[in-house]
Amino acid sequence: MPNSNNPRVTWDIELPDEDATRHLAMDLAIAIGPGDLITLAGDLGAGKTMLARAIIRYLAGDERLQVPSPTFTFLQTYELPRFSVVHADLYRVTTLAELAELGWQEAAEGAAVLLEWPDRAGALIQADRLEVSLALAPDLGPTHRNVRLTGFGAWGARLTQLRAARALLDATGYGSALRQHLQGDASIRSYERLYHDKIDEGTAVLMKVPLKSDEPALRQGRSYSAIAHLAENVRPFAALARALHKLGFSAPEIYAADLENGLLLLEDLGSEGFVAGDPPVPIEERYEAAIDLLVALHSMELPEVLPVAPRIDHRIPLYDLDALLIEVELLFDWYLPHRGRRVPDAATREAFLTLWRVKLGETMAEPKTWVLRDFHSPNLLWLPERTGIARVGLLDFQDAVLGPPAYDAAALLMDARVDVSEALELKLLSRYAIGRGAYDPAFDPALFASRYVMLGAQRATKILGIFARLDRRDRKPQYLRHLPRVWNYLMRALAHPSLAELKAWYRAHVPPPLPPTPTPVANAPVASAAATSPPLP
Repeated sequence: MPNSNNPRVTWDIELPDEDATRHLAMDLAIAIGPGDLITLAGDLGAGKTMLARAIIRYLAGDERLQVPSPTFTFLQTYELPRFSVVHADLYRVTTLAELAELGWQEAAEGAAVLLEWPDRAGALIQADRLEVSLALAPDLGPTHRNVRLTGFGAWGARLTQLRAARALLDATGYGSALRQHLQGDASIRSYERLYHDKIDEGTAVLMKVPLKSDEPALRQGRSYSAIAHLAENVRPFAALARALHKLGFSAPEIYAADLENGLLLLEDLGSEGFVAGDPPVPIEERYEAAIDLLVALHSMELPEVLPVAPRIDHRIPLYDLDALLIEVELLFDWYLPHRGRRVPDAATREAFLTLWRVKLGETMAEPKTWVLRDFHSPNLLWLPERTGIARVGLLDFQDAVLGPPAYDAAALLMDARVDVSEALELKLLSRYAIGRGAYDPAFDPALFASRYVMLGAQRATKILGIFARLDRRDRKPQYLRHLPRVWNYLMRALAHPSLAELKAWYRAHVPPPLPPTPTPVANAPVASAAATSPPLP
């Protein structure tokens, strides 16, 4: 229970009627996830079960879902689309032993827990939690409730952002909008689609970046994100979005921003993607437009410093050796342990890094461009009502760096989530080379090809580590199904003669991933591993 050493943030709300309660339930449902504990306190009849029922129905997407009070069953588990929810009522529990007999810990594992009468749980209440205290206000009417939200521990920053999001929506006319969770990327960011109550007002997207990072320091007091130049707030996205928009690219327009609290209200570019089918395959016309976009971007003189707001600028960081090398080191930290292999000794590890240091060092003195960094199918939207390169909607560019032009081409054509055939890969690389040559007669296709395979191998190495990390650390095993595809791209890239030494090291020390399990993942395509292809010319 609360103690003086546990930091907390509070937010007081008045709920005049059931509609206001449903809106609070929607705000809370959007904010919670697996492993979260929401405690519901208040006298009998204060509305604890009513609020829990509204949260569960929202997460289920079913206003008529039967959500009985668990007073007599003690706990009820709901297998919902995004995650499981446990609704528990401890009013009749008198000892902690009773909780153990009920299977409390097993049911709560990996689920979001809505807990009524939390005082009965005593020491089992976790330090990081959101407490919702409800009180009747009979002098204001029978449906009126006074609510105090208290965020303990890590929930303090989350509650601060939750409150700021509500203020931003109210200030921009989206206060009564339906908020729908959007499947995001593998990062810490989250997204919502907002459906305005006035149909002709259309939709918008709310982007949220957590306010606090608990990432440990790795080297010289710097975290992985700092070394790899990953965005830790919304400022880089805001700067790049406005700059890309000004240059004629279809980055989302920013309607409103709360930079301090990590919130951006964005234009909704829709959901029409660049792949089709099951398993998904590239739509060639759209991939051609994406290549044309890269040609246009890489042919421009681009600034290194971008405005964010008055007296606030964003300097695009250099994709330096430290960043590129720490990414390939994810192979040691996560992928090899995932495959049950020991991390190589210091000498073997240093030999690997030396090979990469030499190859990547070749790019350091070459001309740089904006590397959007995650330029692949999950982050591209098709806008057929627009023309030319504006038909390509851009979503994920906050981690942009100054680096080699070949990087984003490799990200697109060695897509970790989609099989890009060798024939299509070569066709699109030729399209890029012809386009660049038309702008710059000095463009060297052979040099570009060598950079393309090198950076493709670097990126594939990084992704093997990231997807293994998502499984082990973040409990997202669905990413493992992509590992065979990523491995095949890696082998395809390493087959190029310029990477012969690196290929020999991988062959000696890195095992291929296990075949994907046949268990399907909801709302996600099943991976299909492409055959290893011959080297690029």
